[in-house]
Amino acid sequence: MLGYLRDTRLGAVTYNLAHTYVWPALLALVAAVTGSRIAYASAFIWLAHIGMDRLLGFGLKYPTSFHHTHLGTIGRR
Repeated sequence: MLGYLRDTRLGAVTYNLAHTYVWPALLALVAAVTGSRIAYASAFIWLAHIGMDRLLGFGLKYPTSFHHTHLGTIGRR
């Protein structure tokens, strides 16, 4: 979200990087290998956060506007 302070393109890139399932899945894999409970908890909280965003219609962002997502337009019309 901090990327949006600079411009919508950087905001979309940083938001999309943080809201893709790849990173929490890798964190869960690291947790499985190391046995770290904190890593497991963090991975599942991160996955739940992404899932809730999708459920509420906050999809991956397009660089045109925060309101344009792969799930459609969010906010007031």
